[in-house]
Amino acid sequence: MAGGSRFDQDEAISDINVTPLVDVMMVLLIIFMVTASYISHKTITVKLPKAATATDVSSKNLSFALDASSNLYLDGTPIDFAAIETSILERQQNYPDTPTDQWQALISADITTPHGAVVKLIDKVRKSGVLDFAIQVEALNEQDNE
Repeated sequence: MAGGSRFDQDEAISDINVTPLVDVMMVLLIIFMVTASYISHKTITVKLPKAATATDVSSKNLSFALDASSNLYLDGTPIDFAAIETSILERQQNYPDTPTDQWQALISADITTPHGAVVKLIDKVRKSGVLDFAIQVEALNEQDNE
């Protein structure tokens, strides 16, 4: 042990060097933080009206949304009222095993959306052959008096 050496040539190094592990974990954390902002989905802000008879709709084929500015979305994608029938027919052709009478539409409209826009949407959906539809609302709480 002369010369001030802490380890002899014959002894094995038994300490674990955690510096490379910490470096790798920091790089993975930074990559996760940067990519997390790209993964977030765009949402359509719709304030739904409330109803005491609201039920949970678990299965749906077509999801329409009308925002406060009467902009129309089909499954989160902007769409024109004129293109509703062609979009529904294209979807029905992609799923030939599902009969036309089994297609369902879920319609979500902001509370401030004009009634005429909702009626126009329902009319277009029914003209395209989808007769089963539901209007999405929030369940009415006991403290809500509206």
